[in-house]
Amino acid sequence: MVTKLGLVHTSATLVPVFAELLLPFGPRVSGFNIVDDSLIKDVIHAGSLTPAVASRVVDQVGLAERAGADAILVTCSSIGEAVELSARLSRVPVIRVDQAMADRAVGIGGRVGVLATLPTTLGPTEKLVRRQAAEADKAVTVTARVCPGAFEALMAGDAATHDAIVGAAIREMQRGSDVVLLAQASMARVAEALPTDDATAPVLASPPLAVASLAARFGW
Repeated sequence: MVTKLGLVHTSATLVPVFAELLLPFGPRVSGFNIVDDSLIKDVIHAGSLTPAVASRVVDQVGLAERAGADAILVTCSSIGEAVELSARLSRVPVIRVDQAMADRAVGIGGRVGVLATLPTTLGPTEKLVRRQAAEADKAVTVTARVCPGAFEALMAGDAATHDAIVGAAIREMQRGSDVVLLAQASMARVAEALPTDDATAPVLASPPLAVASLAARFGW
């Protein structure tokens, strides 16, 4: 059976990222994309998720459901709480992109580092990690930091500077953490480029973990 997967993005740059991740599953999954970058722009402008943006997230998820999605993955962590609201209103599974990453982090260790390039992402991801830890009855300390200048560099088309800033922040965060989370899907490629070293804390990115979780759930 083919799973029709709707992907709701707040940035068009994530469309090819998830297309590549879904490619190994071939005909078992058929993905389609809905992109509305006004959502993240309004969150950034307001400094947090607002009721108006949350309502529009619900609308976009509903649009994906009406388009025939068997499951819906929302790829922006800044709107995670609106994704959970959407899930309660939907007849099909609606998944926030950072859920599997938070679950994995809680299972690794008690010192969790969270990095983001946007302040609006830190709060939702930190809150999710703490909630998952409480549900698992595990004690965690969360250290959350923004990578100054990285988002602005990426928006200006300077991916190399973005990656250098994030990479340096990862190496610093690893020194005091059991696991480091990259709160935004756009940071994932930096983790892929890092050298593997058993002596340092593992670095988790949300896109591959989200897709792997979906694959296990639907048997791709």
